Amino acid sequence: MAKSQPAGEKIMAKIVMYSTAVCPYCIRAEQLLQRKGVTSIEKIRIDLEPELGIVMMEKTGRRTVPQIFINDHHVGGYDDMVELDQDGLLTPMLATKYKDEA
Repeated sequence: MAKSQPAGEKIMAKIVMYSTAVCPYCIRAEQLLQRKGVTSIEKIRIDLEPELGIVMMEKTGRRTVPQIFINDHHVGGYDDMVELDQDGLLTPMLATKYKDEA
């Protein structure tokens, strides 16, 4: 089982998650991120704004939710994020400060 955020490490990444109201994997993804110390997730509800679902598909090539971005990098869905966590790659991604290119 994946470990939670080590004490002392601060989450500084920007998290964006495309989701819907009724999505068990969206809930699981949010719970995993919270266990890792994430306190802020920008949720884009494609059930409320279907045009954003089209944007999601163009960005990711996928139709399913959740679709998760960490610092503008598409990490995939819930299973992809769990795999990153099991490989020890999720925590360093979350600890990387977001650099706004604007």
